[in-house]
Amino acid sequence: MGNLIQNEILGLKWLNRLVGRALSAMGLDLSGRVGGSIQFFLYDVIKITILLCVLIFVISYIQSFFPPERSRQIMGRFHGIWANLIGALLGTVTPFCSCSSIPIFMGFTSAGLPLGVTFSFLISSPMVDLGSLVLLMGIFGYRIALVYVAAGLLIAVCGGTLIEHMHMEDQVEDFIRNASSAVDITAPDLTILDRMIYARDQVASTLRKVFPYILLGVGIGAVIHNWIPQHVVETVLGNRNPFGVILATLVGVPMYADIFGTIPVAEALLSKGALLGTVLSFMMAVTTLSLPSLIMLRKAIKPKLLTAFIVICIAGIIIVGYGFNLFQGALTGI
Repeated sequence: MGNLIQNEILGLKWLNRLVGRALSAMGLDLSGRVGGSIQFFLYDVIKITILLCVLIFVISYIQSFFPPERSRQIMGRFHGIWANLIGALLGTVTPFCSCSSIPIFMGFTSAGLPLGVTFSFLISSPMVDLGSLVLLMGIFGYRIALVYVAAGLLIAVCGGTLIEHMHMEDQVEDFIRNASSAVDITAPDLTILDRMIYARDQVASTLRKVFPYILLGVGIGAVIHNWIPQHVVETVLGNRNPFGVILATLVGVPMYADIFGTIPVAEALLSKGALLGTVLSFMMAVTTLSLPSLIMLRKAIKPKLLTAFIVICIAGIIIVGYGFNLFQGALTGI
């Protein structure tokens, strides 16, 4: 039963077989590079799109119960590390990319929430969400998915706690701090139909934003999977390179994509011999520290706080990456 859920429901392996049969009927050689690339591309694009639409609908319906105003009220009831944990957990039911999370972060900061709590939210929101958990389970298995989510939450909680203890409230731009009196913490009650309409609209809106990155990510994955020799990937990102995690993290930082666009690349790299922690560090860096999101964040916070945020995230991602590599055998069953 576990394999059925893993392979056929979450992994949609039946879809891969269906695509393969259709391409074979058209005369394509699936064992060749071109045929294999086309099968990889079509299967992953359709699979991720199906899962994405289902997951966004479900998650958006859940998210409708946690608008920024209500989330602020919830987080305001907790203090210390528990507040950071709640902020990180609430980040799992918010938008899927770092740029979408920054306006909510700005609203929380303006509302007077502790700076560390808002940063726990900001780190967690793009790095970890319920959709990524299900998709990671379908591709990498439940062990890796659960540990990835736990690691992301750990980075978010520790990162927010560190920033809180650095007492850098003066590093928030004045227009953010002075906006607290204008925050309205009331939220309208929604009917079930209202929530379903909201979830449907979120599916359409999110899919329009992320679909180009899905195509790009799957395209890169198809090239890696079928055209790049395995020994090249193993040399750069495998156990032959002790600095692979650092390299993958630093390469991922300036890129911009959400987790749904990076998973196909990670899947292809892992199949070619890249180490698990190295691949997941790349995913975390791309989703959390994209250049566009950092530019947007700079408008809300000053350079000193922005630098601290970047350094803490990079250090946390690198540490987690080496941890994944150390325990790769136990996580993958190898």
